[in-house]
Amino acid sequence: MLTLSLAAQAKPPAEDIKFIDLDGKVTHLSDYKGKWVVVNLWATWCPPCLVEIPDLVMFHEEHHKKDAIVIGVNYEDSDPQKVKNFAESQMINYPVVRFEGKVDGRTSPFGALHGLPTTYMVAPDGTVVAGRTGMIDQKMLSDFINNYSQITK
Repeated sequence: MLTLSLAAQAKPPAEDIKFIDLDGKVTHLSDYKGKWVVVNLWATWCPPCLVEIPDLVMFHEEHHKKDAIVIGVNYEDSDPQKVKNFAESQMINYPVVRFEGKVDGRTSPFGALHGLPTTYMVAPDGTVVAGRTGMIDQKMLSDFINNYSQITK
């Protein structure tokens, strides 16, 4: 069974993580406090990333108005318009952003990067509570949120 791994030390990131959308608009991780945030690092050239997009789209559609949001972090050094066109062709309905700075292939503001796709679960209080390198699906995300909510009550 595929699962998300609980973070060894669940805590908020040291600094508020800055996202820049493909039009240059800036948001921060803290802007989404009060909701679960599924931060998914991906690239257009990554086959497993493409496989999980439909599940992320369905999860976002089901949850974004109530309890969770997906943020797709495009982790490649590519023209934003190319990425925007790709996102539209995949019918991605969640925000597609980038981290500030140069992509080095080894790190992210969440820590060491071991491959793509990589997904982080951020609890409504802003705490990074889980992460996974490898594909995820809608059921895995929903089950994680439900189970985490049960054990933290």
